[in-house]
Amino acid sequence: TVSTTQLSEDVERVSENPTDEREGEMKVHEDSSSVILPDSELGTTAPSLRFSKTCLKNVFSVILLFIYLLLMAVAVFLVYQTISDFREKLKHPVMSVSYKEVSLYDAPGIAFYPGKARLLSCKHHYYDHIPPLINPGQPGDIECTTQRINYTDPFTNQTMKYALVVQGPRDVKKKELVFLQFHLNETDQDFSAIDYLLFSSFEEFINSPEKAEFMKDCESSYSSWKFSGGFRTWVKMSLVKTKEEDGSETVEFKQETSVVNYIDQRTKLRSDQLFFVVFEWKDPFIQTVQDIITANPWNTIALLCGIFLALFKAADFAKLSVKWMIKIRKRHLKRSEQVMNHIS
Repeated sequence: TVSTTQLSEDVERVSENPTDEREGEMKVHEDSSSVILPDSELGTTAPSLRFSKTCLKNVFSVILLFIYLLLMAVAVFLVYQTISDFREKLKHPVMSVSYKEVSLYDAPGIAFYPGKARLLSCKHHYYDHIPPLINPGQPGDIECTTQRINYTDPFTNQTMKYALVVQGPRDVKKKELVFLQFHLNETDQDFSAIDYLLFSSFEEFINSPEKAEFMKDCESSYSSWKFSGGFRTWVKMSLVKTKEEDGSETVEFKQETSVVNYIDQRTKLRSDQLFFVVFEWKDPFIQTVQDIITANPWNTIALLCGIFLALFKAADFAKLSVKWMIKIRKRHLKRSEQVMNHIS
């Protein structure tokens, strides 16, 4: 009875206030519409903007990653190329030539092998001035320091050789030269010539206790040349020093020769032969030749350190870029999940 009484009272209340109920329903609809509207805007406009920015960042990160991977590949190639060049330079040293100017040379030794020929005269002249011969073919003044030596042939060790060693010119500034005249009375050969060789120091020869052994070593080490009879042979010498890998130094001569015909003005026709030869320094420069390894280990190490530093920096940046891309991806997925949950 109580329930029927309350129900009847509620029906009467509703029937008496129908407008209040409608107003309540309108408020509910307005509230619901006010809540759904921002959700719809959040699900359409804001996520699309966030997605476009994230996509651009990801694309930019991928491009940067590829660039740094390319730089790493270039760095690895440079390391390989640097090491290869260093090894190649070690195997193939470069020949270095330097010149040292001097005013005085060490007097070289000039060893003549005249055979049956005889030395008539020997003089030192200066400034390229050689006076005319007064009595050609006749014995004259011998003003040079000479030494006669006999020794066995270093190549056969059987035959004896006779050498006349003469002190060469020294003063290059005054253009000192040595002028020698030889005479050969008769010969059984069609062509007559005298052999000679040059060695680096006449003083070493004089001070050597074993001059025969010294000459054998010189003949084994130096080249020999010839000058002919009936001509004036002008020899211009230049000195070349070569430094070997073991630190030793070898000396050799380069020479330029010019031959001038001698006009024999003697009254009677003679069958003897005259030889004239001049020795002079070409220039005041001593040429030094040595092998130089152009590969500098310190420069190579510094270059490799720089390349490795750039390589590690690029690898570190690439690692950070990957981590940042993963973090952005996770954040984007989390936001997308939150938006979908909110919309649902």
